Amino acid sequence: MTKLTLLAALGILLTVQIVASTKLVCYMTNWSQYRPGNGKFLPENIDPFLCTHVVYALASISFDNQITTVEWNDEVLYKSLNDLKKVNPTLKTMLSVGGLVNGVSPYIRMVSTPENRKAFIRSAMLFLRLHEFDGMDIDWQYPGHNGSPPEDKQRFTTFIKELRQAVEQEAVDTKKTPLVLSCKVSGIKYTIEHAYEVAEVSNQLDFLTIMSYDYHGHWDHVTGHNSPLFRSSLDTGNIIHHNINSSVEFWLGGGAHADRLLLGFPTYGRTFLLTTSQTGLGAPANGPADAGPYTREAGFWSYYEICPMESSVTIEWINEQMVPYAVQGRAWVGFDNRESFTAKVQWLNSMGLGGASVWTLDFDDFSGRFCYNGAYPLINHLRNALGFSPKPTTTPRPTTTADPVASFCVGKPDGLYPNPSDHGTYFQCFRGNTYLHKCQPGLVFSDACKCCDWP
Repeated sequence: MTKLTLLAALGILLTVQIVASTKLVCYMTNWSQYRPGNGKFLPENIDPFLCTHVVYALASISFDNQITTVEWNDEVLYKSLNDLKKVNPTLKTMLSVGGLVNGVSPYIRMVSTPENRKAFIRSAMLFLRLHEFDGMDIDWQYPGHNGSPPEDKQRFTTFIKELRQAVEQEAVDTKKTPLVLSCKVSGIKYTIEHAYEVAEVSNQLDFLTIMSYDYHGHWDHVTGHNSPLFRSSLDTGNIIHHNINSSVEFWLGGGAHADRLLLGFPTYGRTFLLTTSQTGLGAPANGPADAGPYTREAGFWSYYEICPMESSVTIEWINEQMVPYAVQGRAWVGFDNRESFTAKVQWLNSMGLGGASVWTLDFDDFSGRFCYNGAYPLINHLRNALGFSPKPTTTPRPTTTADPVASFCVGKPDGLYPNPSDHGTYFQCFRGNTYLHKCQPGLVFSDACKCCDWP
């Protein structure tokens, strides 16, 4: 049975979607700058036309309820990221706020009183505008868990409502576009039930990213996939709902808006260390495989650390769950590839979800040096599968000036320039790179207004 046939047999609608996905939200991390060699990632590595939103992780909350930076050079990286909007003015950038301070979420203290919430919200509005972000992403894992008291479930809803009111009022006062609000949320049933008033939270946020990954990992005693689309016949007891299909059903069943839910797509896999000769799904395991050479953290490998294996080992496919895994020696890794991304996109379209969210840009082969399929092979495939229009033609910085198009922007200031050989297109110069844009049919580029206009 083919995979598409299997999807159809499982009741997934394979017709063309009526409303195309509108969001491809991609996260970047400020700690990926410290990876060695070709693993080092900075905002300069981002393709400004790849995603609709780029979320910078991570900022935090100080003891006096002010939004605060984490890394020594965050403000420099903020500027580098937001400079990408000079290339693609439709790109939205957001700042993810949360994480842990001394092992505890700073949201616990912040939401505890109306005064604390008011101080943080005011701080956040000013900070986001100062650094030219278009919105804020809430990273609290999770209300009512990990040291957070049960009443934080209701406090979180109150905080979200107050934040929404502040955003709307700030937009009126400043005559600016309202800031975008989003939140990363759990995909685990027990956590969802005890952390969120689903319908109320969904009503206040522009979108919610379901963290539809980390369903299984080296903390389990048998192998399991990081991000399975469906339940496996081996899933019983308290892991019976550890899959994407169940997670989305819980959110929709609780009253969430389908078009505000984004499905999380991981660009990494979870590893296990096999303990017997068994190598399939559910094989006995004990702990993680060795850390990857670039990510350097036991328990997972980035896609660019996995993809070189694809030419040397057999990639196995879990038909029940529509995802692959691979075995190299005693190391077992369940990951995602282009085939599983395609299956997940077909499924999310059938559910009418609002789009996809990627964790993270810096785990894909962002440089194109590892997988030999160009830069961002997974996310580019995801973008195409979601049905977004083709990206503008880009020409990288040339090594010679033999090609007049490729060398057009060498030595020129950033900005828009007419294309002398085709008045229906124009060049955008940014950091020495040449971007070729096309005007709408019937329009030509006018240097006077730096825009496409009627001839």
